[in-house]
Amino acid sequence: MKTELKSKARSARHRRVRKKVAGTPDRPRLAVYRSNRHIYAQVIDDVAGRTLAAASTLGDGASGDPKKKAKEVGLAVAEAAKTAGVGKVTFDRGGFKYHGQVQAVADGAREGGLEL
Repeated sequence: MKTELKSKARSARHRRVRKKVAGTPDRPRLAVYRSNRHIYAQVIDDVAGRTLAAASTLGDGASGDPKKKAKEVGLAVAEAAKTAGVGKVTFDRGGFKYHGQVQAVADGAREGGLEL
């Protein structure tokens, strides 16, 4: 029951964020999703409905500090976005607090050369 309420609250926060955040061809959206075990990041053009770049901890298989892995995901998605020709993105925290792993993804993307 408690997890259902938490999930509904996150969905409501995400809807509030998505009212204002949209990915355009010149400035796509960097969407972050954090599960209990993994973290995912995608660069999305909402006008065309396409994912331009993506990275996650899914294939990594390594254990360790979650924030460190999240920062590596940010660096990886920045590299993939650069090869796709993207330099500026809009950050979509997906209803999660801008704190911890979500913040580490943003910091890694900035270090990788993306302008948030």
